[in-house]
Amino acid sequence: MSTIRQQLLEFYETLLAHFGPQNWWPGDTPFEVMVGAILTQNTNWKNVSKAMANLKQANLLDPHRLLELDREHLTALIKPAGYFNIKAKRLHNLLTWLIDRFEGDVESAKALDTETLRAELLNIKGIGRETADSILLYGFEKLIFVVDTYTCRILWRHRLLDEDMDYDYVQEIFTDALPAEVQLYNEYHALLVALGKTYCRPRPNCVACPLSRFPHCLEDG
Repeated sequence: MSTIRQQLLEFYETLLAHFGPQNWWPGDTPFEVMVGAILTQNTNWKNVSKAMANLKQANLLDPHRLLELDREHLTALIKPAGYFNIKAKRLHNLLTWLIDRFEGDVESAKALDTETLRAELLNIKGIGRETADSILLYGFEKLIFVVDTYTCRILWRHRLLDEDMDYDYVQEIFTDALPAEVQLYNEYHALLVALGKTYCRPRPNCVACPLSRFPHCLEDG
């Protein structure tokens, strides 16, 4: 077993023992996950959950009803998530694609193979790789690893990659190292987020970090 594969698997076991199952992503339906993936851009889930609660209370978590909603009303409902004008436009783009391409049927979208579906999501204005992959993994249960700032920071501090590594390269590291299991990808990404928020912050708490026993940790951050 290669060193990096062994270390990533040991990271996972250590983080799972420390934090426990994360049960990601919050959302009762795949469509809720899609909407949440847009709203969570550049903000935290606490704020997103308020916006999602507004949409749910208004009975708007449906592609057709949400697309038909006037922009002013939509921005008011999603305001807690921040950047609400930008996110309203991005939601509109996503909804237009879902309805024009699949008549709003999420299951029809899910039937596409991962590569095709990812390419279509990335073609939607305002959806980048992290958002697209979050929708694929958490909404459509596709086998794809989500990479974010926390992931890169943690691996860099443990000398498992260079600071300027590309998203696709980091994603490939995990894909090559881990068993091909959707639930594992889901849980691992969620655990890395938990670590990044709790210990591996811009100014890290390396002493208390559950990964502190692993070599090459940059204790000075």
